[in-house]
Amino acid sequence: MTLSPEIYWLSLVTLFTSLMWVPYIINRMLEMGLWPALYNPQPDTKPDSQWATRMMRAHENAIENLIIFAPLVIIVEITGSNSSISQFSVVMYFYARLIHFVVLTFGIPLIRVPAFLLGFVAQLLLVLNILQIV
Repeated sequence: MTLSPEIYWLSLVTLFTSLMWVPYIINRMLEMGLWPALYNPQPDTKPDSQWATRMMRAHENAIENLIIFAPLVIIVEITGSNSSISQFSVVMYFYARLIHFVVLTFGIPLIRVPAFLLGFVAQLLLVLNILQIV
């Protein structure tokens, strides 16, 4: 079975999103010790490292956007709306989310919002493709 480019990139986005938690949990283990880190932390338990806090926010944002992106890709697949636009959009979305994650984690100014907007444009292109507007 050969995956369509859209499903392939959806799989990569999902895998990437599912692994984003690993570095900040390792950081939590280093800061708190293994057993305290494995307990369900209280809402006010924040990591000491600012990068870990930002990474947690990037992960949460990626999950929120995956909830929009994944159904769009599935709709493209179900309706047979696959096109060069949908293929371009899923690749653009992956790299936009990757850039957003790295930039937010390391606190690099001026790039986070454009990266987020690029991901939004990719989602918008998928919708326009499904509706056969583009």
